[in-house]
Amino acid sequence: MIVEWQRLSELAGQVTMVGGGFDPLHGGHVDYVAAAAGLGIPVLCNVEPDRYVEEKHPVLLPQAERGRILDAFRDVSYVHLSDTRTDAVLEQLRPRYFVKGSDWRGRLPAVEQDVCSNREIEVVFVDTVSNSSTTLVRDLIERSSAGGRP
Repeated sequence: MIVEWQRLSELAGQVTMVGGGFDPLHGGHVDYVAAAAGLGIPVLCNVEPDRYVEEKHPVLLPQAERGRILDAFRDVSYVHLSDTRTDAVLEQLRPRYFVKGSDWRGRLPAVEQDVCSNREIEVVFVDTVSNSSTTLVRDLIERSSAGGRP
């Protein structure tokens, strides 16, 4: 179910939040969401806007399409198509858990850490994402530029 900004506060304390660009989607994302679902409460997937993805690489799937696909995941109960920063979503949603891949350990932005601390949101790092979408796209572009097969 796609959830609008105004409804996020209705889910306060009732969900686990995962988030990211999810462009392109890959198997690590399936594992990431499944690990979040393993915490035993519904999962809300916060999908970053296209401008966030564009900071890393060209957009392959527009945000609405990424959200539509994630909404079809068995372990995703809610999808939020974000138009703001993650810390603002955390502040509005106040999830019980904020799940990130272990690659974010020690790199979580201070503003997100502060919101989690102030709102008593437990940050959980999971070791599931084997590769980032950004790395996948950069590798593809490099191979293509070098004359190799994409």
